[in-house]
Amino acid sequence: MNCAISGEVPAEPVVSTKSGLLFERRLIERHISDYGKCPVTGEPLTIDDIVPIKTGEIIKPKTLQTASIPGMLGTFQNEWDGLMLSNYALEQQLHTARQELSHALYQHDSACRVIARLKKERDEARQLLAEVERHIPAAPEAVTANATLSNGKRGDEDLGSDAKKLCPGISAEIITELTDCNAALSQKRKKRQIPQTLASIDALEKFTQLSSHPLHKTNKPGICSMDILHSKDVIATGGVDATAVLFDRPSGKILSTLTGHSKKVTSVKFVGDADLVLTASADKTVRIWRDSGDGNYACGQTLNDHSAEVQAVTVHPTNKYFVSASLDSTWCFYDLSSGSCLSKVSESDNSQKVGYTAAAFHPDGLILGTGTSQSVVKIWDVKSQANVAKFDGHTGEVTAISFSENGYFLATAAEDGVRLWDLRKLRNFKSFLSADANSVEFDPSGSYLGIAASDIRVYQTASVKAEWNLIKTLPDLSGTGKATCVKFGSDAQYVAVGSMDHNLRIFGLPGNEKANADDDSAQDQ
Repeated sequence: MNCAISGEVPAEPVVSTKSGLLFERRLIERHISDYGKCPVTGEPLTIDDIVPIKTGEIIKPKTLQTASIPGMLGTFQNEWDGLMLSNYALEQQLHTARQELSHALYQHDSACRVIARLKKERDEARQLLAEVERHIPAAPEAVTANATLSNGKRGDEDLGSDAKKLCPGISAEIITELTDCNAALSQKRKKRQIPQTLASIDALEKFTQLSSHPLHKTNKPGICSMDILHSKDVIATGGVDATAVLFDRPSGKILSTLTGHSKKVTSVKFVGDADLVLTASADKTVRIWRDSGDGNYACGQTLNDHSAEVQAVTVHPTNKYFVSASLDSTWCFYDLSSGSCLSKVSESDNSQKVGYTAAAFHPDGLILGTGTSQSVVKIWDVKSQANVAKFDGHTGEVTAISFSENGYFLATAAEDGVRLWDLRKLRNFKSFLSADANSVEFDPSGSYLGIAASDIRVYQTASVKAEWNLIKTLPDLSGTGKATCVKFGSDAQYVAVGSMDHNLRIFGLPGNEKANADDDSAQDQ
């Protein structure tokens, strides 16, 4: 007989004295303790109303599934499927929990940043108010004296919401320092000689891809910017994935990944031989990264002086100052040691405001070149922050600019290709037509010019009237059809290329890769 509750043969059978029904002892006792009545008839029932029955050893019949090998295999398969489904459900729950935790941590971090920024703004406002109260009779003159000059005209002339962004300006001491640096570099340039270790034209003609390194995330591919620290042969790349990566080329290893920006890193620069890196981002900020001592870089300062995407950063030859250029139609001159904005410059003609898309210092440091979203290249006098020249002729936004080491030539890239400008006569003397030129770069010696577009082209530099010969065309092996940046290694011994995939590619002379690595290993020993 079977249990009236489970329908199976009971191991410990008991019978109800009221209904005469057979039950499994543990099941009916649990039901009585919970409900106090018969589960079948509904009559009141107590433990005293059930009587145990003595039976022989009960052998449960085998089920049909376990009576044969195929049945057992089917049972095992069902158990395995159930286990996998349960495991999948647990993984989904874990993934959801991780996402919720990540979101909570992000919100906490954002809240902390907002609180810190509000406290900073409050303190600045209090300080400004106290200063104004101390100089109430001379308030207009004080504001006028501290306002940033742009092209000979004042900017930020009121004490409204932008009052906290008033900059002290570039002091006479800094201008003297910039002038002395300019004089020293100009004198040194006159004695400059092409290094004997510079890669020859024959060597460049034999360049081929030596290596490819996946530095950035595959779900957000694309390298937007690049810089090379020639003294250590370290390459920095800025990606669409909002990170910057420091890569040691000889060893082929990633030294550090700089995370903190919330949008793509549009520009990355080393600061001399110091362990400092600058990054600009579409999240409207500039960050200063410092080596923490163990090879990892930490963000020392985050600069929030722009109100739109920051497209470029460029370091002054003194390695004490730098400039950021933004789509908010301003460029800022910073003191690197303090991270303070000394001057914020915009066009004096408000009706013709355009965003800045590229920036670079002249090798002597007293001239700044900027590219705009309206196809115009502007040349600025750093000392007065005045716009001293404009170059028209491009189509589409200017994507990159590069000064030659000789100090006379400026190369600019845009949608219609690359143009070369003579800074002595302020005119365009040569053009390389190429659709969507994304990057242009002179090598450190000024002997070669690299252009990144749908492919990578290397030219031999010449004079204004001489022909600039094409030396080598390197294919874009990313498959995206868009090389975004190109840089020459030390003595042009290799060419580093970034594209719209996540790989950094190194082109050079076959055999040089191993030789360079051996040289670096010998120096370390």
